[in-house]
Amino acid sequence: MSLPLEGLAAIVTGAGRGLGRAESLELGRLGAAVVVNDYGRPGRDGSGEASAAPAEEVAAEIRAEGGRAVAHTGDVADHEQARALVELTVAEFGKLDILVNNAGILRDRMVFSMTEDEWDSVIRVHLKGHFNTTHFASAHWRARSKAADGPVYGRIVNTSSEAFLAGSAGQPNYASAKGGIVGLTTSTALALAKYGVTVNAICPRARTRMTQDVFAGFAEPVDGLDPLAPEHVAPLVGYLASPAAAHINGQLLVVHGGMVAIVERPRVSAKFDSRQETFTYDELDALLSPHYAERPTGETFAAAEVLGLRRGQPS
Repeated sequence: MSLPLEGLAAIVTGAGRGLGRAESLELGRLGAAVVVNDYGRPGRDGSGEASAAPAEEVAAEIRAEGGRAVAHTGDVADHEQARALVELTVAEFGKLDILVNNAGILRDRMVFSMTEDEWDSVIRVHLKGHFNTTHFASAHWRARSKAADGPVYGRIVNTSSEAFLAGSAGQPNYASAKGGIVGLTTSTALALAKYGVTVNAICPRARTRMTQDVFAGFAEPVDGLDPLAPEHVAPLVGYLASPAAAHINGQLLVVHGGMVAIVERPRVSAKFDSRQETFTYDELDALLSPHYAERPTGETFAAAEVLGLRRGQPS
């Protein structure tokens, strides 16, 4: 019996640890050949001895389980290094079929205290990093589709965040980048559909090195799998990367702790027409002020209720 991703080649970015590592291992278990990307070079272990780069360690884990994997230690936020990542995948495995964009950093601070560099660095790694790899992957699939005179196999799984959905007050850079990734996802989904490529985004919640401060108050269980373990997220990534998910495109899903929630697209809640050619201030005041006066205090476009979703709880 063949595995669902057998014969397919995948890239996972930011895959040396945490979510990316779990996702890479899952894709490998499902049969994909994996290029494990994580920015960085070999370091030193606790004894001072040289240690392998995290990307190579994960690639070695996949190979030890009988899979195929290679490491790439370039910076996906650098346009040319992202090009090299896609080119390496094609050179090693003959093609690219799956792209999982996961690489990211945190530089949390309130908007009035945030520095320019804290803003720029997070936007660069998350949003530009997603664009760079998507750009070169989509060019690869477009060229293959033209050569085949028909659709090809392509999957992109992007990583957004509940910080975007809920409007995290202490993460204006991160929430903005993750919101931008949703926009990139829906735009790319429409652009690449005719080539056979699907593009979806997930909002994962997991305890990783990047989020250790965020979830510091949530104790790990003594027994059983941690509800915040990255292993809860990886199966959804494997599914979205598979042929079974061919009909799922341009979607946003929240995943953590044995739960997947589908986020509905925004819908128009009210509409007002002017009585003349255009609105006046007084007319807008008469229409909009009563409308918002009836809304709950503090309610915004953000969907903070998503943070309360749990396995076994009605949506």
